[in-house]
Amino acid sequence: MSGREHAPGEADLAWCHEAVQGVSRTFALTVDVLEEPMASQICVGYLLCRVADTVEDAGHIPPEAQSDVLRTYRRAIDPDDETDIGEFREAVDEWLPAERDDDWTVVAEAPTIAATFTELDPEAQEAIVPPVLEMVDGMAMFVDRHATEGGLRIDDRDELEQYCYYAAGTVGNLITNLLTRGDIGEERAEQLRETAEEFGLLLQLVNVSKDVYDDYTEENNVYLPAEWLEAEGVDQERVVHPENRESSARVVDRTADYARSFLDDAQAYLETMPLSNGNTMEAWTVPYLLAVGTLRELGSRPEDALTETGVKVSRQEVFAVMSAASDVGRDSLAELRQTIARTPFHRAVGSAD
Repeated sequence: MSGREHAPGEADLAWCHEAVQGVSRTFALTVDVLEEPMASQICVGYLLCRVADTVEDAGHIPPEAQSDVLRTYRRAIDPDDETDIGEFREAVDEWLPAERDDDWTVVAEAPTIAATFTELDPEAQEAIVPPVLEMVDGMAMFVDRHATEGGLRIDDRDELEQYCYYAAGTVGNLITNLLTRGDIGEERAEQLRETAEEFGLLLQLVNVSKDVYDDYTEENNVYLPAEWLEAEGVDQERVVHPENRESSARVVDRTADYARSFLDDAQAYLETMPLSNGNTMEAWTVPYLLAVGTLRELGSRPEDALTETGVKVSRQEVFAVMSAASDVGRDSLAELRQTIARTPFHRAVGSAD
C-alpha cells in the first residue's frame, strides 16, 4: 500500500479503495465490480469492520488491553457517543507494530476511514453503523471470554457459529441494510434478511476450515471446536502437530461440511438481491463461487489446511470465475455452483471449448 497523501484524520476515499486491495483479495474483487455509490459504501463499511478484526486477531496485545481498545473503538464509531476516533487512535498507538503491514496501516488510519465514512450518504451511514457496532461488541465479548487462554479457543459448534456470526454474519447484515433501502418490496426484503447471515457464515466457515495453520501459528487462535477435536483425540494446542494430521484433518472435513450446510441459503440470498444503488450480481457471485471451489479443494485434501501449504483455489480458476461471473444471471448460478463443486472451473471451461 502506498503512503497516504492526506493529512491525519482527513477524508480520503481514493486511499480507502486502495487500502481494501491490500487487506482482502476477496473483498477487493467485490468492490472492483460494484458500481457507485455501492462500491464506496461497501469499501468504507468493510474497512470499519477490518479495523476491529485486526485488533481482535492481534496476539501481541494482552486480552484486557485488547477489549479496552475494542470498546474505545466501538464508542468512537457510535454516533450517539461523544468519544472521538482520535481517542481510539491514541489507545491503539502503543500496540501498533513498528513495521506495519497493510492490516495495521488500516488500523493506524482509522481516523481517515472514519472521516471518509462521515462523507457517505446519511442513509448509508445509518445502514452501516448498527452491524459494525454489533461486530465490535461480539469481538470484545470473545476476547473477554477467552482472556485466560492467550488466544481464542472455540469450545463447540454453537460457539463456532456465534463467533462466525459476529465476524461475518454482521457483514451480511451490513450488505443487506444497504440493499434494502429505497423501492424494494417487503417480502423481498424479508427474504434477504432471512438469508443474509447465512451468506456471511458460509464465507467465514470456509476461512475457518482452510486457515487452521495460519490462525494457530500467526494469531494463536483455534477455531476448530474443542469438542470435535476431542472426539478425534486431539488437544487444541496440538491441532497442527504432524502426529495429529490425520485426526485433525477429519475435523477440518467436518467443519467444511458444516460450511456446506449454508450453501443453499447463501445462493438464495444472491438470487433475491436487488440490482440497484450500484449493486451487481457479479460482486457477490465471485466470493460465493470461490467459496464453493475452496470447499471442493478442502474435500480432496483437508490435511493441507494444517500445514504451510494451505488450501486455496488456483489463480487460473479465480480468473475463470471472475470472467464467468461478469455474465452470470440468477438462473445460471445453480449450474455454475454444481460445475465448480466437481472440478476447477478453468478446466471445465477449457474442456467445454
